[in-house]
Amino acid sequence: MRVEEKYNSAHGPCERNRVDDSRGFSLIELLIVVAIILIIAAIAIPNLIQARISANEAAAASSIRTITTAAVVYSTTYQNGYPPSIGALGPPAGAQATCDNADLIDPILTTAPFQKSGYTYTYTGATPVPVAGGCGAPGFQAYLVTAAPVIPNFTGNQSFCSEEPGVIHYNTNGAAIASTGACIALPTLQ
Repeated sequence: MRVEEKYNSAHGPCERNRVDDSRGFSLIELLIVVAIILIIAAIAIPNLIQARISANEAAAASSIRTITTAAVVYSTTYQNGYPPSIGALGPPAGAQATCDNADLIDPILTTAPFQKSGYTYTYTGATPVPVAGGCGAPGFQAYLVTAAPVIPNFTGNQSFCSEEPGVIHYNTNGAAIASTGACIALPTLQ
């Protein structure tokens, strides 16, 4: 019996301490886990931001193409030149499409502040044409549509533009494109 008592007394407290020690994590273990999470986040977040910027830029170029196509459809359908505003390409409020609300593009693009996917869109007409019958405003012989990032280098790195031939141009610094001449001078999107 004495041998058994020694065994229990020698190993008993150790067993109890081991159970007491396994109730939580030490501060060092927690710091290591936090450090690993921070390292993973430091690697992943820049890639996530760059992926979002690339997606926004692709969406902006696509929206410019959509507006350009809608402007040509407007011109051929209503015989009022190119649309008087980007709002004229939007849907009417519960009515049939007219030259004042042609219902050709997404209402997000045709409603102020004209922003979608991190870009702001502007539409400027040049040289008005006589007002076609049934239209509330004259259209234009030419136009310029632009897309500039809402926050350069965060929502997008490039700005885009197009005019009546339908060629899309881009600016790599993300600055707004002010005129048709400035747009034509930029490289074309392939």
